Amino acid sequence: MGRDTIADIITSIRNADMDRKVTVRIASTNITENIVKILLREGFIENVRKHQESNKYFFGGMGIVILSTSRGIMTDREARLERIGGEILCYIWGVLPGMKEQKWIHEGLITESLPNGMFRVRLDNENMILGYVSGKIRRSFIRILPGDRVKIEVSRYDSTKGRIIYRIRNKDSNN
Repeated sequence: MGRDTIADIITSIRNADMDRKVTVRIASTNITENIVKILLREGFIENVRKHQESNKYFFGGMGIVILSTSRGIMTDREARLERIGGEILCYIWGVLPGMKEQKWIHEGLITESLPNGMFRVRLDNENMILGYVSGKIRRSFIRILPGDRVKIEVSRYDSTKGRIIYRIRNKDSNN
């Protein structure tokens, strides 16, 4: 029975994450080299260096789907852009310590109230996005109505939706 190189890489990363290690050491092969390049390019690894004597890679970070396609190994996002299919090699998700998902915080105006705590929000840059109420606002029974100004947290991966994290008080009201 042969070794599963991809599973070894993912297991090494997962174990390092559970042990809160910043450095991961993996064997260098053509497939690991391609996977490491994708992780580095996508921003899930901070840095990589190939150790010359032992032919191993060192890196820290992770979060995507890696595919084997007719045009080589690539992420699912790249395959979708090129409109090609492929076989899933591995899923990588989660974040190592110190590598939090980057989110942008915008201010906006609630333009429409939708069912289930959803709102249509016009950001200050005139973009319209779908906002949903965060758990803290929901638990505190903070009422949000059309016309209210809010702070909304938007993921860099999906800029069409955001989480409403703060209702900005109107200067002319007492509540």
